[in-house]
Amino acid sequence: MQITPELYQDMQKQAAPRSNTKVNVFMAFLTGGAICTIGQILFFAFQRLGFSQEISMAWTSITLVFCSAVLTGFGIYEKIARHAGAGTLVPITGFANAITSSAIESKTEGFVLGIGTKIFTIAGPVILYGTAASVIYGIIYWITIQIF
Repeated sequence: MQITPELYQDMQKQAAPRSNTKVNVFMAFLTGGAICTIGQILFFAFQRLGFSQEISMAWTSITLVFCSAVLTGFGIYEKIARHAGAGTLVPITGFANAITSSAIESKTEGFVLGIGTKIFTIAGPVILYGTAASVIYGIIYWITIQIF
């Protein structure tokens, strides 16, 4: 039996689970908002402890990354993500989850060839495209400043 692209698409539509877009968007919004709210509460707490705004921002980021890594290590972050969808992809916690997950999956291969390699497999593209995007945005900003 020859499988044509049209036949494959029909088979894929039948096999793919149906998703409720409205519920998924709502859950992603709630979860992402909750993570950001927790971050804001942490920021205010660090400021109440007497830290400057810059130090409070740094400690907020560090705390969110640490909590995300710990929750990933215990398998809790994945359970949250299963119900929340894209809401857990809030940049700093989602990135920490991706890095920690890849490290956990490759720990049997050793520190250098396993964990070290897999972490940079995930982090490399983020660093590359983040740096490239910041250069492009910087050039656009500089041109805009020069014109106006």
